[in-house]
Amino acid sequence: MTRADDFVDHIEVGNDVTIECEINCNSGILTSLDAKMSLDDLPFPFVNPLTGPIEVKGAKAGQMLCVTIRSMELDELGYTGFRSDSGLFQNWMWEQSSETSRFKPMRIADGLIHWDEKRTIPVKPMVGVLGVAPAFGSCLSIDNGEHGGNIDVQEIGPGATAYFSINADGAYLYIGDCHARQGDGEVAGMGPTEVGARVTISVDVKERPSRMLFPRFETESHIGTIGLARAMEDAMRTSYKEMICWLTDEYGFTEQDAYMLLSSVSEARATQVVNSKITYICKVEKSLIT
Repeated sequence: MTRADDFVDHIEVGNDVTIECEINCNSGILTSLDAKMSLDDLPFPFVNPLTGPIEVKGAKAGQMLCVTIRSMELDELGYTGFRSDSGLFQNWMWEQSSETSRFKPMRIADGLIHWDEKRTIPVKPMVGVLGVAPAFGSCLSIDNGEHGGNIDVQEIGPGATAYFSINADGAYLYIGDCHARQGDGEVAGMGPTEVGARVTISVDVKERPSRMLFPRFETESHIGTIGLARAMEDAMRTSYKEMICWLTDEYGFTEQDAYMLLSSVSEARATQVVNSKITYICKVEKSLIT
């Protein structure tokens, strides 16, 4: 059962919609490269402002939601940083750093992140948080699970489609935590270049594959599965098992052949190790399986 006032807005299948996504400190704080930021501006665990929930008209529990990222228009200011309670090396460098040196505002212009006066980095925009309502209860915006959430997969950017199992009528789509670029692991906790963005998406609703338990994604060149677990080995196993099921159910492989194929062609990595559950992806080039 859903009510109209459960949602901030709605989206129709097949329509393009542009969604405003804030970052967690741009409400009058990050206004210039000289902006001074502190942890008080980023109250944990409320560090990922999200836009939603958005009703997907006609979406029913038990189906699959397909979210295509059409484009991303980035703000001109972003930042990176680290915290003492998050990241690959917790507390290291914390006492030796000043409040201001723990955060780094940066200009984003002309498709480049201006790291400093000498160095620039090409942008590679992505959506860090994308998902639907969980099957039971609720979750924080820093968490993730079978419903998606704070998954931080670099491939989920312009041109990509993400797939989610729908757990409630209307889907309860939400989106946020955009990055101008993110390195594998997101190792500093706030390691990517956080940025506000206007994200244009479209949605579709399809029959959910019977063995799909975790989110999937597809780009022009690859299909990919997403494993989410507290231990990296478990996240890796999940992503590979999901891929074996996908190759078996939709591409005509036996499970044994799919398992052996992945030993030769899979591309896999941990995209983040700092959230409540680690994200590990397994992807396969389409040209090798079609």
